Amino acid sequence: MLSEFSLIERFFARRASAPLSNGAARAPRAALGIGDDCALIVPPPGQQLAISTDMLVEGRHFFADVDPHALGHKALAVNLSDLAAMGAAPHAFTLALALPSADERWLAAFSDGLFALAERFGCELIGGDTTSGPLNICITVFGDVPPNAALRRDAARPGDDIWVSGTLGDARAGLGLLRDEWHVADEALAARCKRALERPEPRVGLGLALRGVAHAALDISDGLAGDLMHILKRSNARAIVDADAVPISDALASLPEGVRRSCALAGGDDYELCFTAPAETRGTVEGLAERENVRVTRIGTIEAIGSVAHAPSIAWRDRNGAPLSLTLQGFDHFHAD
Repeated sequence: MLSEFSLIERFFARRASAPLSNGAARAPRAALGIGDDCALIVPPPGQQLAISTDMLVEGRHFFADVDPHALGHKALAVNLSDLAAMGAAPHAFTLALALPSADERWLAAFSDGLFALAERFGCELIGGDTTSGPLNICITVFGDVPPNAALRRDAARPGDDIWVSGTLGDARAGLGLLRDEWHVADEALAARCKRALERPEPRVGLGLALRGVAHAALDISDGLAGDLMHILKRSNARAIVDADAVPISDALASLPEGVRRSCALAGGDDYELCFTAPAETRGTVEGLAERENVRVTRIGTIEAIGSVAHAPSIAWRDRNGAPLSLTLQGFDHFHAD
């Protein structure tokens, strides 16, 4: 039977000094990592620390039978996505883990998925905690960003273009497939949706590239409609959005129109970036996205709040500019199905 400290030593501390993929030795990112009461981290000279925490709870954020390797990946990916949205480079993370039992096979797969992603981004595990209880994963991630370079939610400006990366809605479609809410006949397309739900890709490279170009940004975790409103409220602005311009995959396109639109505009769990940038930077944005091998799509415009609209809002349009009457809201952890 594994003890708390033998569990940490076997599945987590052993990876703190893992070599790089090319075989070279990895320099520790922390002044003091796992093994003491606190970790000690020092940001590189001239940098600020960017810090974010996300919690994943069984039954709320993932199913009990999810692949533990995928769960390890996603647990860190959702945190790295927050750094990407701020234009911050990953530095280190802590892991707090409640486990119903010390299942060695589960832990081996979970830690493999976690560290495979951590090593891709040079993000070092520097501490945390383990305990017995219902399965609960809480990661705090630390990143570096130059002063005044962070991409903030309150920086959107009238005239800015609104962009999103990747495609939206696959993760919510994948959740619907697992819940038997709908079906996709093509198994390959169904697998793509389920993979989007379980293995999101944090857009760290794009976030770093957008520093000094984009004004405001966030990652789409609770659905485009709800998350874009966070930018609008913080920036005291409104948005005009072409709902038909929102990029979707072939997998989502195979579903009925109502399902397709709901997933893409309000589905959540996409972990793509939504950002605003001046219209004159369109070529620059497209060039940066091409360099990072990430698709970006311009979906709308930021406008000042005028005499007609006195509060932050989204005006949805179709491809012809006709108004759409849509009732959409983001995911709410306390009012979700």
